[in-house]
Amino acid sequence: MADMALDGWHSPVVGVLGGLGPAATVSFLDQLVRFTDAATDQDNLDAIVLQHSSTPDRTQAILHGAPSPAPSLVADVKRLEAAGADFWVLTCNTAHFFLDDIAGAVGIPGVSIVQATAQAAVTRAAGGPIAVFATEGTTATGVYRHEIEQLGGVVSPIAPDVQAALTRIIYDQVKAGRPGDVGLLERCIADTLAAGAHVIALGCTELSVVYDAAGLDTRPELVDSLRCLALATIQRAGRRVRV
Repeated sequence: MADMALDGWHSPVVGVLGGLGPAATVSFLDQLVRFTDAATDQDNLDAIVLQHSSTPDRTQAILHGAPSPAPSLVADVKRLEAAGADFWVLTCNTAHFFLDDIAGAVGIPGVSIVQATAQAAVTRAAGGPIAVFATEGTTATGVYRHEIEQLGGVVSPIAPDVQAALTRIIYDQVKAGRPGDVGLLERCIADTLAAGAHVIALGCTELSVVYDAAGLDTRPELVDSLRCLALATIQRAGRRVRV
């Protein structure tokens, strides 16, 4: 346990660094409950949640030199550690770029949404090309390409018009508190599969919100990053995943 003992809490306690974005964090917590094999309240994970929605935008920092979210991320994981979290998760793919800043400043480990998603995508693709639907910031950092290629996978490029549509869904719809355009997302999926991708990793948790709400989990060619993070968190806590 970290600095503060949590009497009556079940270890390990997960620290959730949320608000990036807010709707994605709510969806993540919902999935933790849905996919934990629990018969009672007490069978579920104990978690400390920070919904820090005012954290600076990650893509703006990466692409346009806007204020970095790194100091805020580091401070918040330190808060989780001091509060008693045993490990932490971050409900944002773009923020993966700043993980080295966090890891060097705190004493508890994290679960990487990018690593969990890349592993699932490579397994699902079975050697076929993988396309990653993500923010422009995530794409620019190359974090998914690095993880997928390290695992022996192949990354398929995203067409510019598809990226523009994804950016609209992420920023103009989900982050703006509006419903995500499921039809537009499905057209992006169809066009990308037609261009040769075997699997599409939804590498933005705003897209995950649309995926979960619209029931796109029936599509075997899709691998969702927020779902992967929820499952990895359950397993990291030593709990069983509900099948």
